[in-house]
Amino acid sequence: MQKKMILGLLLAILLMGCTVLTASDEMPEPDGDSLWGYISEVSLYQSWGFWSDHQGMQDGRAPHGPQHKVFVNQTGLMSVGAPAQYGTIEVKENYGNDNVLKAITVMYKVRGYNPADGDWFWAKYSPTGTTLKQGKLDGCIGCHGTRAANDFILVHEL
Repeated sequence: MQKKMILGLLLAILLMGCTVLTASDEMPEPDGDSLWGYISEVSLYQSWGFWSDHQGMQDGRAPHGPQHKVFVNQTGLMSVGAPAQYGTIEVKENYGNDNVLKAITVMYKVRGYNPADGDWFWAKYSPTGTTLKQGKLDGCIGCHGTRAANDFILVHEL
């Protein structure tokens, strides 16, 4: 009887812990402000990893600037082939020649958001997090679409 009570108590604690983890891992809506809140307050993007073949500061090109860093959440890093897993977020810090942060651009894979273009939601932010552009951005889709077979990811081979 006592063993059953202890097992029941342990199971209840385990289930509560799983519920808490699930609630804290809730993904944002495909909306610029919601996404910024998530990557800057809930899951701090600067604590994420880099693609294995694209570490730290890298040379860049227009429209992102001459230097950049690309951070990827754990869901993206666990994607082992195209397409990337839903919930993947890639954050690119865009720097000028002076090594000053100029903008932050984000691609976020959301199930059913835009199936014709890989289900990616795109956003551009000021260095302080003001949403400058968001949504199904033609410029982003046009450039990244050249790598549609790699699920629109340019800097890493899935």
